[in-house]
Amino acid sequence: MAKQETCEQRVESQLESGLDDIRRLWEAYKEGEEDVEDLGNIYEYGLCFDYVAPDTFGDQSEGYFRYQISYGGPSSEYRFYVNPDFSSYKVEYWFLDWHDGANRTLSGTDKELLMEIYDWFKECGTVENEYEKATS
Repeated sequence: MAKQETCEQRVESQLESGLDDIRRLWEAYKEGEEDVEDLGNIYEYGLCFDYVAPDTFGDQSEGYFRYQISYGGPSSEYRFYVNPDFSSYKVEYWFLDWHDGANRTLSGTDKELLMEIYDWFKECGTVENEYEKATS
């Protein structure tokens, strides 16, 4: 049996594939279209958007908002690091698979796309609501 590639070896292709899907869904949403063939719609895409408080995990000192796309083996998520006013200053993509993981910090048009989606969550009250749920 062939040895499976590490997350570091797979992270770039997973990131690109996920960004392609999100880009298609977001463009459809902005154009007023309901569904994208084989993907559904932006409202139903992903598993959750939530806040992960500082120290939830042993090596995690900073809280972040998580847009979790898939879970299990493997998992895929975007992490939004924010200022006290909830404005985001950094977006990371994480690819995780059974005691292995790799991440990339987004920049350029990829970061802009995810920042638009984060702002969408923020505008509809999800950011503040998820923060309150996690910290109260």
